[in-house]
Amino acid sequence: METKEINITYETLFELLKREKDTTDLQKLEPNFFNYFVDYLNGKKNMLDKEDTLFSYDEKKKVEKQIENAKRIIKEIYERREKKILNIALMKSRTKSNVIDTSALLENEKMFFDEIVKVLNLFRNEVINNIITGEYASKAAVESEKKDEKNMPGEDKSTKIVRFLYAVPKFVGKELEEYGPFAEEDIANLPGEIADVLITQGNAEEITES
Repeated sequence: METKEINITYETLFELLKREKDTTDLQKLEPNFFNYFVDYLNGKKNMLDKEDTLFSYDEKKKVEKQIENAKRIIKEIYERREKKILNIALMKSRTKSNVIDTSALLENEKMFFDEIVKVLNLFRNEVINNIITGEYASKAAVESEKKDEKNMPGEDKSTKIVRFLYAVPKFVGKELEEYGPFAEEDIANLPGEIADVLITQGNAEEITES
């Protein structure tokens, strides 16, 4: 079966943005739409890279302007679709409906949608569903999911006691948890992964039992 391709131009991009602005529903795009845009953008960049004496300064500036405008338009298309997908996910989580139309979602947007619904359902179950049944809001499932993500195979989740050889300002870990600041000779019990980084950088040394 022949794959349908679309001819991306500045005009088509502008029209797609206008349609996304004018409708509350997510408009259907070609499955490879964003790939076609990349081809369009690279084509414009290749025009600038060619050493063509017939390519005037004004023409070059026009192409540069088209590239900048195209980037701005594609970003706005994405962000408008992003907002609509969030609204659809919110409706899905609230209503638990299985008839919500998601046919206009692109492949990567479907992944985004599924993850958002999953997070919304998780917090809805652990907060409002508990509250309306007379129970305190729970963090158990949220914390459990975090632990599952952290305990992926091959990751060292042990802690290490280290002595700081130099002062280290406050920093954040992968989960945006804060550490420090630490002064020279401070001793701290840190996750093994973070301790290893500090040791490798020469900022700290591990304290082991003798």
